[in-house]
Amino acid sequence: MKMSGDKMLASSPMLMFLLSLLMASFFHTTAGQVGVCFGQKGNNLPNPREVVAMYKLNNITRMRMYENNTEALNALRGSGIEFILDVPNHFLKLFADSQTEANAWVQNYVKNYHNDIRFRYISVGNEVKPGDQGTALFQAMQNIDKALSDAGLSNIKVSTTTYMGAFTETFPPSHGRFKDEFLNFLQPAIHFLAGKGSPLLVNIYTYFSYKDSKNDDIPLAYALFTETNPRVLDNPHTYQNLFDANIDSVYAALEKSGGGSLDVVVSESGWPTQGGKETSKENAKTYVNNLIQHVKNGSPRRPGKPIETYIFAMFDENDKPEETPVERYWGLFSPDKVRKYDVTFN
Repeated sequence: MKMSGDKMLASSPMLMFLLSLLMASFFHTTAGQVGVCFGQKGNNLPNPREVVAMYKLNNITRMRMYENNTEALNALRGSGIEFILDVPNHFLKLFADSQTEANAWVQNYVKNYHNDIRFRYISVGNEVKPGDQGTALFQAMQNIDKALSDAGLSNIKVSTTTYMGAFTETFPPSHGRFKDEFLNFLQPAIHFLAGKGSPLLVNIYTYFSYKDSKNDDIPLAYALFTETNPRVLDNPHTYQNLFDANIDSVYAALEKSGGGSLDVVVSESGWPTQGGKETSKENAKTYVNNLIQHVKNGSPRRPGKPIETYIFAMFDENDKPEETPVERYWGLFSPDKVRKYDVTFN
């Protein structure tokens, strides 16, 4: 339908308003969605088809998985779930040394599934530490990226996952920087991510900071998002919860190391229900539900920018070490598929 110039001009503000609402809605329903990690270190877990059905039933639209499990990959076909697949740490040296091996892994676990699975990122390594794996990390990332490109899958972004143990001087957050021994092997990876426009994945657990704090330096409320007053002043920002302080210390460290343009994806976060200090279903429920709502709004250093976040984990995992019992009880569900506490997703 044709419109006169005057009518078209008159309708432009309304058109722009409607477009802005549409873009805002899209931004918040994609970048702000919260996923759940599917850890599989248990001998009593549901089969992958049941797991995918549970994700869909509970409106969990994103998943991270740590192993190239073909049964799980087949279960994800046609599910519409956006997916992070890890390259396990024990493959890093192999893929760094051999483009052929990297090509084969991409063919077998990505190319063969890409028509039916919405791959979001490939995380090359998880919490890689200094040493042989750290030395191999950057080359492995490059080789996996080349394998994806050669396979016509350059739309799938390559990243790696680090953790808060890689950072130091995180109080106040603006002082945050990488520990020297981590920066030595992460610096090339950061430049690679910046050049590709890919995010850095970071596992952030306020629980461990709270548990390990001395003299109750970190109050429980500050770790659970229930503190009612700002506790940290880092001019011009104030911090009312530890999660914001942690992620902003990561942003500060990236700015100091040539990665100021990078987004941060919180690739793991959660609260255990038993096995340690202040572990309970009630505290886990408080943390997880507050986290889901909080990440919609960004952090003080990146206000209004939703933080893509993944809850750890879907199930308790009884094959985690007995000597660290708290590691076994991060699940939103018991292995028998019973919900441990109420969570509202997306």
